[in-house]
Amino acid sequence: MFAELGFYTLAGAPQTSRAMLDEIRQAEQLGLGTAFISERFNIKEAATLSGAAAAVSSTITIATAATNHTTRHPIVTAAWASTMHNISGGRFSLGIGRGIDLMFNAFGIPLATTASMESFAGLMRQLWRGETVFNYSDITGSYPVLRLDPSFDLDIPLTLTAFGPNTLELGGRCFDNVVLHTFFNDDTTSRAVTTVKRAAEQAGRDPSTVKVWSCFATIGDHIDPALRLKKTVGRLATYLQAYGDLMVRTNNWDPDVLKRFRQDDFVSTFQGAIDANASTQDLERISPLIPEQWLASSATGSPQNCVAAIRRQRELGCDGVILHGATPTELQPIIDAYAM
Repeated sequence: MFAELGFYTLAGAPQTSRAMLDEIRQAEQLGLGTAFISERFNIKEAATLSGAAAAVSSTITIATAATNHTTRHPIVTAAWASTMHNISGGRFSLGIGRGIDLMFNAFGIPLATTASMESFAGLMRQLWRGETVFNYSDITGSYPVLRLDPSFDLDIPLTLTAFGPNTLELGGRCFDNVVLHTFFNDDTTSRAVTTVKRAAEQAGRDPSTVKVWSCFATIGDHIDPALRLKKTVGRLATYLQAYGDLMVRTNNWDPDVLKRFRQDDFVSTFQGAIDANASTQDLERISPLIPEQWLASSATGSPQNCVAAIRRQRELGCDGVILHGATPTELQPIIDAYAM
């Protein structure tokens, strides 16, 4: 019903992966077009979740946004995608992203580069066309021969989560969907869409075939206040922990505010991700450190106010809007208002 709308299943830090099964069913009943699956190295391994999502659904698109191409052998990733394409009846999109520097360095996993992601995208398309690829090498290793099935001629969409201009341009050149980051302000969102579409055109592609998704925090007032605090202040604080400089630079925010946030005694000594581990009292302590302007790029308030904010993302040029940070149950009043 609403192909232009999506959601992230298992948003935040779920207690059990099994919650996804009911979320997918309900999202499909609400008419959401795409279920996006993020990956964390705990109970959110993307290949397992995507298979389970296909098993309990029949119409919704399933997209990883994102896994990382450096965490699996390329033939394993290619086979996962072809299997998902087959078992879902063509409803799967393989989505990749750069990853988080601190975590990947600690785990000894190679960090993706723009060039490596572009090479990987080309490799996947070759393998899905049934080609045999000889002597392929990238930052993950060297592979004498790579092949799936010579009878293949599969059209599997590729999705890229993008932040900076180089990755946005890559999305326009080589990918079918580009997912923007949460808490992009209007200027940043508009600029990102323009960058993707222009890069597609320069690569000889039809820009309309590259779908740009806004990842838009959608936290209505019908949600419990403590949970709203976690989904807004907690989530943005976690982004600032992980890659605050990039967030500030991309949105043209004041770097001195980020400096004060990082130097705060509580924040600087906090162990783990704030959105996963902070109590309500902790978040109330952190809240004054984050300007309202930084949180304003989201859908908040009444369902009608949320719908107006969602429609604004479309006006900025986004082809789709991911209603981020909320379960289908939490989204239902907003979807009901959107349908009016």
